[in-house]
Amino acid sequence: MLTFQEHLTHSLTDRWFYLLVAAGLLLNATGLYPPILEPDGALYASIAKTMALNGDFVNLFAIGRDWLDKPHFPFWITAFSYLVLGVNTLAYKLPALVFFGLSTAYTYRFTRLMYPKPVAQVATLVFLTAFHGILSNSDVRAEPYLTALVIGPVYHFYRVYQNAPKPWLHIVLGSFLTGCALMTKGPFVVVPIGAGLVLHWLLTGHWRELLKPRWYSVVILSALFTLPEIISLYRQFDLHPDKVVFGKTDVSGVRFFFWDSQFGRFFNTGPIKGSGDPFFFVHTLLWAFLPWSLPLYVGVGTVLLKLARRHNPLPEYVSLGSGLATFLLFSASGFQLPHYMNIVFPFFAILTAQFLVSLSPASLRRWTLGQTVIGGLLVALIVAVLLLFQPGQLGGALTWVAVVALATTLLFRGHDLLALMGRMTGVMLLLAGVLNLFFYPSLLQYQAGMVAAEYVNTRPDLPPTTAIYGSGTYGESAWSYEFYVDRPVWYARPDSVLRQRVRREPVLVFTSAAYADSLRDRGFAPRTVATFPYYHVSKLSYPFLNPATRPQTLRPYVLLEVKN
Repeated sequence: MLTFQEHLTHSLTDRWFYLLVAAGLLLNATGLYPPILEPDGALYASIAKTMALNGDFVNLFAIGRDWLDKPHFPFWITAFSYLVLGVNTLAYKLPALVFFGLSTAYTYRFTRLMYPKPVAQVATLVFLTAFHGILSNSDVRAEPYLTALVIGPVYHFYRVYQNAPKPWLHIVLGSFLTGCALMTKGPFVVVPIGAGLVLHWLLTGHWRELLKPRWYSVVILSALFTLPEIISLYRQFDLHPDKVVFGKTDVSGVRFFFWDSQFGRFFNTGPIKGSGDPFFFVHTLLWAFLPWSLPLYVGVGTVLLKLARRHNPLPEYVSLGSGLATFLLFSASGFQLPHYMNIVFPFFAILTAQFLVSLSPASLRRWTLGQTVIGGLLVALIVAVLLLFQPGQLGGALTWVAVVALATTLLFRGHDLLALMGRMTGVMLLLAGVLNLFFYPSLLQYQAGMVAAEYVNTRPDLPPTTAIYGSGTYGESAWSYEFYVDRPVWYARPDSVLRQRVRREPVLVFTSAAYADSLRDRGFAPRTVATFPYYHVSKLSYPFLNPATRPQTLRPYVLLEVKN
């Protein structure tokens, strides 16, 4: 008779594992299809577009001005992608998906260092199917990059700790990835990278590891690999104290990188402020880590309870340390957004997998049934949203739901580990396909800037340049227009700049209807070329989703031709 461990290994064969991994990669790759989402994705895509078109990889510009907020690394990668593939949606999203794939490989390899093969397999599939990870491969920001740049160094540094062959290679690779992580998000990334290793050494009695010179060489090398960011910030800002940033002069980009962008946001004292709730990520993870949030919470709670009883529940504490330290850090921060926790999803996936694989057959059966209910509720929810929203290809979307649901039901009928992983992968494939192939393409037609840009690209008779008018448009639809239009864009501030330009040549103006009215009040004589409905698509509401009440939620954006 097979042991329980052997039973699990035979339940998730390599063949099924590779098929499910392929399905997981496919469902994430569907995020390449829809256009870039406003506002942040369109802003970052436009910044990289400016970088690529100008050939300037030192200075960051947004809204026609020097931009000091995020570090350079994702923009460098995206700009290089534009140079190879052209300025388009695929070129913006594909590098992030590649980094996500790298995160997947590192998750498997790191887990395999200390756990049996089934745990590594399950952790990989959990990571591939966590909801917000899927969402971040469609609404691309820095997180797909940063996830790989966190789990990667952890893997290499743990290999150094294990005294693997060629430790110098792991030191260099780990330090290089750490440097790239610093150039993606700033100094706080040392917490998810280093906290887990430190906790592991403390709990396993290897605290003297902290005194070994090799780790100080890691610090030095990581700092050296971060120099491109420091030099770029110094050249753009510190050498030019006369530049106006955040409404004042003498702003140091280097200081912002090390302090204001990190501690300033944490204590909510910097130039960019937010609001913090200590329980924000407790309830955010309930939906962001679907369909695995419940086994994650129960698994982590079980580990903490055993630790409190002085048991030794895990073969490694890196995952627990990195996951919890980052969770607590962001929970205490004064600036919080749901996608912040994505960077430790590999560690959460490992903790979830360790819990699921350790279950007895009877408990695994109950969890499989419970997860199946959660999956069924997710399918019911997405079908309800489809029927309410009525996307352009509703029939195709419902056919996708029926085919994927039927295939999942027929292929995964049992209550073992294969059934659990297969069903949840099927559910998330269904969900990702509906969102990225049917829902978002219809939803994003309400991104007025993108639709207006596509219209302008078909009208060579219109003026050759576009002015974005009105500061209130910047966080709404201006950035998607700037990215998707294939002609120069500039920002008209103040009115005198627009007047001077209009005296020389006709100008196309993209703005909201309210700002269009203010133009007329200020003595301009614009001609309306086209009008486009706008909605803030990243903040969905029932009145917008309901076709009967949708018109009341829309605001008009207009293209104007302004002549002397």
